[in-house]
Amino acid sequence: MDIRAIFMGLTFALIWSSAFTSARIIVLQAPPLTISSLRFAVAGVIAITIAYALGQRIHLDRKNWHAVIIFGICQNALYLGLFFIAMQRIEASLASIIASAMPLIVGFASALLLGERLGKVGWIGLATGFFGVTLIMGSRMSNGVDIKGIILCIIGVTALAIAALNIQATSSKGNVLMVVGLQMLVGSIALLIPAIIFEVSSFTWTGSLFIAFSYTVLIPGIFATIIWFLLVDRIGATRASTFHFLNPFFGVMIAAVILDEQLTLIDIIGVLIVMAGIFAVQVSRQKT
Repeated sequence: MDIRAIFMGLTFALIWSSAFTSARIIVLQAPPLTISSLRFAVAGVIAITIAYALGQRIHLDRKNWHAVIIFGICQNALYLGLFFIAMQRIEASLASIIASAMPLIVGFASALLLGERLGKVGWIGLATGFFGVTLIMGSRMSNGVDIKGIILCIIGVTALAIAALNIQATSSKGNVLMVVGLQMLVGSIALLIPAIIFEVSSFTWTGSLFIAFSYTVLIPGIFATIIWFLLVDRIGATRASTFHFLNPFFGVMIAAVILDEQLTLIDIIGVLIVMAGIFAVQVSRQKT
């Protein structure tokens, strides 16, 4: 792994982790499904417009389209849609910790369903990582955290893991920005119908909502997704996923600084355990 890949991975992890804080600001002021659909529509149009200006066109075969649709529904509609709903009920730091379990779920699914050899270190890492997540959730639940919010996050991170397992097929060398825009539009369309059915879409734009929405669309939405696709093309999905071990740390720190969310000693210990577990799983997957 070269210096450029390391820099890309660190940048992606930092931006990806910050999205939970901006999302928390958004969903406290706007209906989550409506604002999510609008977010993906705006991001998709911007990405496709820039892609056309750069000479990229929609040149996808059937396999690529299949992967784009799965990625758009699983990551954007299910994962981010459910997390936006959940973060009306739970703090951004807890949401980021649950989301950080994605590499653990991918590792477990790869070993169980795809026949990938994980190794002793990997299985120890899985057990360690899941224990850390459980430790934090148990502590928060004893303090009265909303269980429905946790369940929504668990469903969402499972959908994210499915998207991650399809990331290699979604990547398209030389056509990355177009693919990013298309999967954004898929997510927007998938969220539009439930938003119309279940939500009242009237809300007032405030300064903080506009800033958080703009940041979420441009930085985590477009910029970080482009970095992720390029990183996967450069070093592969397994190695790229190694950087997810930093997400628990970045997620809770950003939420603590910007949103003033309180961290307990158990939270800190749990985050370190989760990071160690994720790192062990990814190192084991790289060796195999």
